[in-house]
Amino acid sequence: MSINSGTDRAGEPPSDPAGRREGRVRWRKSAAVAVPAVLAVGAMAVVMAQGALAASFAVSGTAFQVSSSKLSSKGLGSYVQTDRSVDGKGHPVALLGIGEATLADICQAAEVQTPLGTVVFKLTAGGAAGEVTASNLVIDGEDLDGDATFGTAQIGRDASTLDRVDGVRGEPGKFGLQAGDIEVVGVRSHAWSATGGNFRLKGMRLSVGLDGKKCF
Repeated sequence: MSINSGTDRAGEPPSDPAGRREGRVRWRKSAAVAVPAVLAVGAMAVVMAQGALAASFAVSGTAFQVSSSKLSSKGLGSYVQTDRSVDGKGHPVALLGIGEATLADICQAAEVQTPLGTVVFKLTAGGAAGEVTASNLVIDGEDLDGDATFGTAQIGRDASTLDRVDGVRGEPGKFGLQAGDIEVVGVRSHAWSATGGNFRLKGMRLSVGLDGKKCF
């Protein structure tokens, strides 16, 4: 399956005899790889009282990298919305809500310009230390690449009626999609924000370095 936030068209992936769908999940838009210290806030356990929420804060001026070798979830919901930076500029994103997320590993990287040069702010977790988990993980992304396998999908459902992930609902009349259990291998994304409840990051490592290596 290919879903793009630009001019690409969404196609429906083939179904196997078991009724599951396989495909490549993409939200594609030209993106600068760079960004915020707000990712540290998202990654270090933002606990939300109820459900999943869209970004309720002003985002920084550029997108940051998120990657994982494998992500799985009991439920997925998505629709298009607009994030805004402090200057009022709008940034169209695909809001991706993931119910109970389990990741084999995770990497988030922001490229920031400083008087000393380009600094890469990087956070990693998981891997040999164990799985990373989060409740109601919400990523506002420009794109999402990966090889996906998922259960029953509903593409084109009214965004206001989505019910697979608590709190992930858009405006009435807007395009939305949702699916049952999902697994995505080789996750790569440029995102404007990431929030989640009860984030558990085993083996977390935070680093800041001049001309450091990003996630991908």
